[in-house]
Amino acid sequence: MELYNLGKVPWDESQLLYQAFAKTGREALLLLSPSTPYVCIGFHQDAEQEVDLEFCRANGIPVFRREVGGGAVYLDGDQLFFQLIIRRDNPIIPKNKGAFYRKFLSPVINVYRRTGIAAEYKPVNDIVVGARKISGTGVGEIDGSVVFVGNIIMDFNYEMMCRVLRVPDQKFRDKVYKSLMDNLTTIRRELGLEGARQWTETNLNHMMAVEFQKITGPMEPGSDIMSSQSFQTTLEEMRDLMLDEKWLHQKGKRIAERKLKIRAGAEVFHNLHKAPGGLMRADFEIRDTHYVNISFSGDYFCFPSDAISELEQRLEGSDVEETRTILLKFYSWNDVETPGIGVGDWKQLLETKKGF
Repeated sequence: MELYNLGKVPWDESQLLYQAFAKTGREALLLLSPSTPYVCIGFHQDAEQEVDLEFCRANGIPVFRREVGGGAVYLDGDQLFFQLIIRRDNPIIPKNKGAFYRKFLSPVINVYRRTGIAAEYKPVNDIVVGARKISGTGVGEIDGSVVFVGNIIMDFNYEMMCRVLRVPDQKFRDKVYKSLMDNLTTIRRELGLEGARQWTETNLNHMMAVEFQKITGPMEPGSDIMSSQSFQTTLEEMRDLMLDEKWLHQKGKRIAERKLKIRAGAEVFHNLHKAPGGLMRADFEIRDTHYVNISFSGDYFCFPSDAISELEQRLEGSDVEETRTILLKFYSWNDVETPGIGVGDWKQLLETKKGF
């Protein structure tokens, strides 16, 4: 495994590099941060529902859909990224996703503790200080590799995070700001301005490299693979795909009302459910007791990632009475895992006035 301590990189490469490493089958730990700000949404999210795209365009803030689950977030150079790319058959990977998070979050927790911050693991994939989250993380599978990404939060722009999100009104935006302040913390908030000053990108990334090697074993300094023609070709292919508007808006189905009756026996739903594993959304119609135009999105994680599309296909056209049976089968189709989300959560998400 190789170690790449890259420092500041162009914003798009802060997401594209781990994609290219996974596509080329190279195992590595990348330590980096974006040189300019951007907004990043999770793989299963709907860009138009989550982000104020007009504000972002007007202010030159790019919006990117990553190939890893989780929620929308405003990212800048005060968040130091770690990106671990491991081949799926590597024996250091636990089979259970919960065990994976517990194991591979330990280096991050140890780095925080070395700064004097009493960080703790909180299932499924959070690191907290008291009741406040202090790291965002996610796992995905890309072309035979497991990709584990996350950050060390030196500081955070709470105001801009609230501004880039799509919300119904200013009152709700104020509630989001208060919730962020109550539930998300940083090295600067925990240690104060003076206490945080000693912790730089350089020494924090050095500690990250040391702590991760306690799990992975010794890493070799990064080779010149990134400058090779084959790697650059892969990187450009990923850039062409993932910076395209079609990629950003692939979950772009939207229904403004929570429930709209079209006619007797025909209703449109936009349902929300907050599960332990994340916020779930469902857009669908019920026509004469059958699901039509069903679409899921949210900030949860699903392994494999394309299983959500398969669930949509299985439910499309099915009778509401069959929902429970389909959901029970869902987890056996492809050895599906949805950390913090179970059959009961999907049932609540899909509830109609009559239920099922």
